[in-house]
Amino acid sequence: MAVDKDKVLKLFEQLPEIAQQSAYDYLQYLSLKHDRLDWEKIEKMEPDEIALSEEEQRQLNSNEGFMSWEEAMHELNLPTDAKS
Repeated sequence: MAVDKDKVLKLFEQLPEIAQQSAYDYLQYLSLKHDRLDWEKIEKMEPDEIALSEEEQRQLNSNEGFMSWEEAMHELNLPTDAKS
């Protein structure tokens, strides 16, 4: 499936600034995943220079643990593509 890059850019520009950073980080992750870099190579990469936001710090220091996409969607009573 081909994606219109102009539509992606327009959607990105509509995001609030804090969400733009998250979207960029995720796209960067997908790019690395696509290049089949393993975790050892990723761990050796230099960290970016952007400080974590207060929300990111809170999440990082949280003891709540990881929640999958499906679990989050279920908690919010939203539909998922996952088969139940």
